[in-house]
Amino acid sequence: MFDVDGFIEECKRAICESDAHKAVREVVQRTVAHPDDVLRGLGEPKRAGVETIYHGDDLTILNVLWGPRMTIHPHNHLMWAVIGIYGGQEDNTFYKRTDEGIEVASAKQLVTKDTAPLGVPVIHSVTNPLDKITAAIHVYGGDFFDTPRSEWDPDSLQEHPYDVEHTRRVFEESNKLLEA
Repeated sequence: MFDVDGFIEECKRAICESDAHKAVREVVQRTVAHPDDVLRGLGEPKRAGVETIYHGDDLTILNVLWGPRMTIHPHNHLMWAVIGIYGGQEDNTFYKRTDEGIEVASAKQLVTKDTAPLGVPVIHSVTNPLDKITAAIHVYGGDFFDTPRSEWDPDSLQEHPYDVEHTRRVFEESNKLLEA
């Protein structure tokens, strides 16, 4: 059975390792290898949103619930991250910086039981291509909420400060679709 407190403690120990990013990825891999346990431990997702599991200066753990057909603008984190899918599918598009803004560099589809490490400079957008909620654990090597970061307009691909209110609206629009 997935134990939230135990998971937090494992991640805290992992960030003390010489390669914290790799150590956290191993913790997340072991965890999402048993998606039914994670689902029982965190509960059946009912709404799109971001639930904070743990928040500290050197570690943030989120339960991210992507709504059906939801897409988040290209953005960065300015810290390493590990994504672990325990239900559904998350399609990531990765970008590289150019003189004009950013351009698509690659893509990666993550499905249940998959994990993906994201390095500090990564810029990506996320889409849930399914008609149901996708559930993922996201672990960040820092204070996710207090780190100024950027997002890019999906049409012009021009950079601007990350807009938390815009992201909240995207989640709420997705929840309206769930309710319909």
